[in-house]
Amino acid sequence: MSQSQAGGGMDSVLHESRKFPPPASFSANAHIQSFDQYDQMYRESIDNPEKFWGEKAADLHWFKKWSRVLEWNLPDAKWFVGGKTNLCYNCVDRQVKEGLGDKTAIIWEGEPIENGQPEIRKFTYKDLQRETSKFANALKKLGVKKGDVVTIYMPMVPELAIAMLACARIGAPHSIIFGGFSASAIRDRVADASSKIIITADAGWRRGKHVPLKFTVDEALQTEEAETLKQPVNNVITLKRCDNTVTMAEGRDHWWHELMADASDDCPCEEMDAEDLLFILYTSGTTGKPKGTVHTHAGCLAQMTKELGYAFDVKPEDRFFWLTDIGWMMGPWEMIGVTSLGGAFLVYEGAPNWPNPDRLFEIVARHKITQLGIAPTAIRLLRRAGDALAEGHDLSSLRLIGSTGEPWDPESWAWCFKHVGGERCPIINISGGTELVGCHLSPLPTTPLKSCTLWGPGLGMDVDCFDDDGQPIRGGLGHLVLKQPAPSLTKSFLGDDERYLATYFERFGDKIWYHGDWAYVDEDGFWFLHGRSDDTINVAGKRVGPAEVEAAIVEHPDASEAAAVGV
Repeated sequence: MSQSQAGGGMDSVLHESRKFPPPASFSANAHIQSFDQYDQMYRESIDNPEKFWGEKAADLHWFKKWSRVLEWNLPDAKWFVGGKTNLCYNCVDRQVKEGLGDKTAIIWEGEPIENGQPEIRKFTYKDLQRETSKFANALKKLGVKKGDVVTIYMPMVPELAIAMLACARIGAPHSIIFGGFSASAIRDRVADASSKIIITADAGWRRGKHVPLKFTVDEALQTEEAETLKQPVNNVITLKRCDNTVTMAEGRDHWWHELMADASDDCPCEEMDAEDLLFILYTSGTTGKPKGTVHTHAGCLAQMTKELGYAFDVKPEDRFFWLTDIGWMMGPWEMIGVTSLGGAFLVYEGAPNWPNPDRLFEIVARHKITQLGIAPTAIRLLRRAGDALAEGHDLSSLRLIGSTGEPWDPESWAWCFKHVGGERCPIINISGGTELVGCHLSPLPTTPLKSCTLWGPGLGMDVDCFDDDGQPIRGGLGHLVLKQPAPSLTKSFLGDDERYLATYFERFGDKIWYHGDWAYVDEDGFWFLHGRSDDTINVAGKRVGPAEVEAAIVEHPDASEAAAVGV
């Protein structure tokens, strides 16, 4: 797509007419092979959600089957009532039992390059079963019980996934903290979750430098403000990643490798109620009290397996890589969804353009990645180095490209479609949020797409676009809303029901989930998002948000990235 074709800023997105059909070879082998099949499935999923979600959940392992799929007492919803399951069993043990034990589950690549080669480690499903069992027993030895919250503050290493799955294995909810957050952010989240144990590392790599994680944890626990914690942190487990010198407090601090050395690899999965808490993920907290969204074993399994299976067509032979940190929802979303389907996912420790601008594409080519997920910001960053950046590597293994996190601009979308995907890979542009740990809007790789579109509501997602009066609107900007609950939707904010209800159910009533994004549905039924509805300037009835300003700026050939902030 030339710049003149893609020009016009956000207006060109709203009036995009060209459609990009899926490759015939892709459609023939996909889980959903045609638009007609999708359309029928979508209508059935909205008209009879209990039947739809019940069928999806039936593919999972249950120690005890549910008595009812959905119990909806506005605005509260309970899913798979009475059922007993365990996320770790479904993602690990079930795969071993079904004969995939020797198949690769995790591929890890560290950031440093030595003698021209990165550090690479791989874990099969049998490895994962052994390691999660051992670490689960190590946690038990330290007194962690079912229901105790475990805080995880780690770099992107395989042990991070092992820790998360081990917590699920014994029914201990985990609270994930982005590895770049400060001591005060750690302290606030530990206090909010009443957590008594933290898992961290001495440091991690980022752009050739060490990020001192254990030091930050010590700072969080040693300041005067730490006295505000509801209960003391009794145990800190530290993984030795960078061989940094760290302070180890006697009786409190433990080395990961020492705990694992004598831990048993026999640890059956705890039978968890479908509605039992799996993990806490915070939506923000840069100012004010952080908002901890809460997610369940069965809800995450049903939602993420559905999305990775249908929207991203994941199969056991696939190698999935989403460039993300585990502190954001795409990390657990990727890990849970891919392993539940028996695939492999790649974890990369560092920056996508370090030490070379084409590092990301080296990784894709080296590991023969089949699905690559990346944010538009990262594409704009990589695009600075020129068109040949991606073309210098064999990216023929790619089947599709995923994106989320922010609106696209047409120029970057076109560059990605042509130079990364070779004009053969559908761009699966999804949108959901931490509150859902899933997707409201989601294309399928077998539906026709337009530049920058999110296609429309995902399967099982009763999404609409409302005007200010709560009525459906097409051909104009409106509010993205959800009219029926979904299994992975947060039950509340941890310990703050009042704030939760005011945030999502005050605007349109207790039956309508108000997401807070501007949406636009064009004349062909294609959906587009345009940023947050609380970040908009309204002049003479015309709404202008950051996405419009940013899209206009990056049209200029000398601008590769833009950020607009309303004041």
